[in-house]
Amino acid sequence: MTTKVMLIEDDFTMLSLLRTLLRFEKFEVVAVENDSDLPGVLDAIRRELPDIILMDVHLRQINGLDLLQAIRSDKATRSARVIMTSGIDIGQRCLEHGADAFILKPYMPEDLIQKIRQVMAYEN
Repeated sequence: MTTKVMLIEDDFTMLSLLRTLLRFEKFEVVAVENDSDLPGVLDAIRRELPDIILMDVHLRQINGLDLLQAIRSDKATRSARVIMTSGIDIGQRCLEHGADAFILKPYMPEDLIQKIRQVMAYEN
């Protein structure tokens, strides 16, 4: 069974690179390309039901930590695993808000793949 990864990232170049990398590693990849409002992104997560979400903390229109709290509060999405990313080391804060993991940008592709595999291997 293929692991479905949802990308929530507002940098188009980063989004394109992540799509390519993850598809090369045999993940199914879906992306939220419009982060204009929290309810819309939450609806996309409910519709896609990803196994894991890779999400930037600092999005253009919404705060990733607010979205993380909404994901954890919603019965349909709370079981999705979430890896938060940022260029600022706020990993502890992300974990306190319910993230399964944090990875500091910039990161090496192999570090991201390893982190995804570690999070997916963890049984709740």
